[in-house]
This record gives sequence, structure tokens and C-alpha cells, in this order.
Amino acid sequence: MDEKVGQPTLNQLELETRKALVVRLQEFGRRHPTVVASTAVLLLLIILTIAAPYLSSDPLDISPRNRLKAPSTEHWFGTDNMGRDVYSRTLHGGRISLTVGLGVAVIATFIGLVVGLVSGYSRPVDAVMMRFMDGLMAIPEILLAITFVAVTSASVQNVIMAIAIPEIPRVARLVRSIVLMIREQPYVEAAVSIGTSLPKMLLRHVLPNTVAPLLVQGTYVFASAVITEALLGFIGAGTPPEIPSWGNIMADGRIYFQMAPWIIFIPGTFLTLAVLAVNVLGDGLRDMLDPRLARQM
Repeated sequence: MDEKVGQPTLNQLELETRKALVVRLQEFGRRHPTVVASTAVLLLLIILTIAAPYLSSDPLDISPRNRLKAPSTEHWFGTDNMGRDVYSRTLHGGRISLTVGLGVAVIATFIGLVVGLVSGYSRPVDAVMMRFMDGLMAIPEILLAITFVAVTSASVQNVIMAIAIPEIPRVARLVRSIVLMIREQPYVEAAVSIGTSLPKMLLRHVLPNTVAPLLVQGTYVFASAVITEALLGFIGAGTPPEIPSWGNIMADGRIYFQMAPWIIFIPGTFLTLAVLAVNVLGDGLRDMLDPRLARQM
């Protein structure tokens, strides 16, 4: 016989590995149910919006004969004042709203990380950059976003930049506070004493300690950006009317709210679910990544 007696076969090893993975997933779900639930809701919304062209019709199709129709088997979410299908517009609108949220979170987190790292480790740069960040934070976020869109033009890219600019100081101040705390640690002082260069110091000893707080902060930036984009769209300062988003869909239906409340209620429900899922995910990540709370679980 080629195989030794009692030696596990390849199929047995694969089966044991799968069982161990299932047990770990079950244990993770038991310890962090909010993370699992919020992630599932968020993934469902993302899948629906990405697959919108295959799950619905053209959101710009106008049918005056079907205007303000209540939800039915033909139009699941009803129609608006121009006869456009609210179901199709809601799914396509989610693509814009979630894209803006993700874009703002990535841009604000990256720029805020760079500014916070440099400011926390260089006092001359800190004196200049933090005063500039304080100036940005003194301007109301929505006013700064409206001004930026008005000066440039109403497009998805400009809306992302308009919302990202006010979010950068919050991320930068968070990273700066972490850097100021870490730079006093003994292992950082030891690295300095042996001549470690500043870029290597930041990448190897400082940056890894900012990952967990940045993940949590990024989820809050994401949720805030989705709300701000909806507000800009609602007041007509966001994406162009021909590009549906949850904000301008609700803006189109506010005049007809008493006759057709579904035009506001349905996209508003999707907006609420997205923001709630992201915020709950952020809270769950904070609890999961905080070693003090992790030991108590």
C-alpha cells in the first residue's frame, strides 16, 4: 500500500478545512452580529444598484399616460409625475449615491491620512496645515459644497470633490492625534535612535497603527457623504436632473407628496437603509478592532 495506515487523505483534509472555516464563520457571526447584518444589507444594495441595467428599464423613459400610478405588478414602486418608473430610477439613483459615498470616503481618507501623518511628525508643517484645516472646518459643509458645485459645474466628479473637501480636516485631525500619541512610544524612539529615516518610520511604525481608526472613520465619512449628496440633489445643487440620484428623485416628488407619497418614501427608505447599514458597520468595526472591547467579548 502506498499510503500509510491512518494517514488522512486529501479529501479528508479538505473536508476538515471546510468544517473549520464554517465553525469560524459561525463564531464570527455570533460575536459580531451587527457587522454581519449591516454588511449583508450593504452588499445587497450594492448588488442591486450595480445590476440596475439588467434588473430594470431605462430610468429616463417618459410615459405621460402612466403618470403618478400607484405601485402595481407593472410598476413595482409606482411612477412619478412624468410617468417614469420609480423602481428603475431608485436602482439607478443608488448607483450615483453609493458611488459618491465611496469616492468621498476614499479621497477624504487618503488625503487626510497624508496630511495627518506629515502634520503629526513635523511641527512647522503642523502649524501651517492644521490652521488651514481649522479654516475649512469653520465653513459649514453644505455651504462649501454648494459653492464648489456652483463655481464648477453639476457633475458626479465635482459633487464628489465638493463633499470630500470638508471631510478631509476631520480625517486629518484624527490621524494627527494618533501620530502625536505614537511618536512618544518607546519603540518609535528606539527606531529614531538607530537612524531610521522619516519615510520608513511613518510607513513601518506609524501607518499600521492608523488603519483601524481610519476604517471606522471611513464608514462615517461614507454615510455622511451619501446624506450630503442627497441633500444637494434635493435642493438642486447636486448631479444634473438627467442623472437620477436618491436626492433629486425625492426632490421631483415633493410637490406630489400628497397624491403620490411613494416617490419620496421609496428612495428615502433606500437612503435610510444605506446610511443605517454603514453606520452600524462602523460601530461594529470599532467594537471588533478595539482590543479593550474585544477582550470583553
